[in-house]
Amino acid sequence: MTEDARTPPLLTSQEISRLAETVNVHQFNENAVRHTKSLSDRLGLTQIGVHLVRVEKGHDSTQFHFHHVDEEFIYVLSGRGIAEIGSERIEVGPGDFMGFAQHSVPHNLHNPFDEDLVYLMGGNRSPIDVCDYPKINRRMYRVDGNKEYVDFENLKAVPKSR
Repeated sequence: MTEDARTPPLLTSQEISRLAETVNVHQFNENAVRHTKSLSDRLGLTQIGVHLVRVEKGHDSTQFHFHHVDEEFIYVLSGRGIAEIGSERIEVGPGDFMGFAQHSVPHNLHNPFDEDLVYLMGGNRSPIDVCDYPKINRRMYRVDGNKEYVDFENLKAVPKSR
């Protein structure tokens, strides 16, 4: 690949401000509505995702969850929110950073405040991930971009080999 054919590795603040937002509604939580600008996709990154996210008043960021494989982070840029991390609810604001390793405690963000909550979200993009949603007793599997889920009550243990 010639240097001219590569995507320049810079998005200026002006370019970012002009990017259109994509509205994402979580597949298991209709109140989880994120307005997203995918910065990493614009630069051709395939192994990590980095997104500028805006959550309006009264909305969640996602469904309360944790990943078995992927890791993720959130860095709050403006506004405030309530981070639900495990059994705790903590107010977060500009400059606060959250990092969730594999098998971390379940988490979610909610914006009950008048001002939009804006944050940088990112993480690795494993080809295979398993994500648990403990409040709705559901497990989702992602394999090469295809997603399937099963409710916990329908999970079956595989017998151990003798």
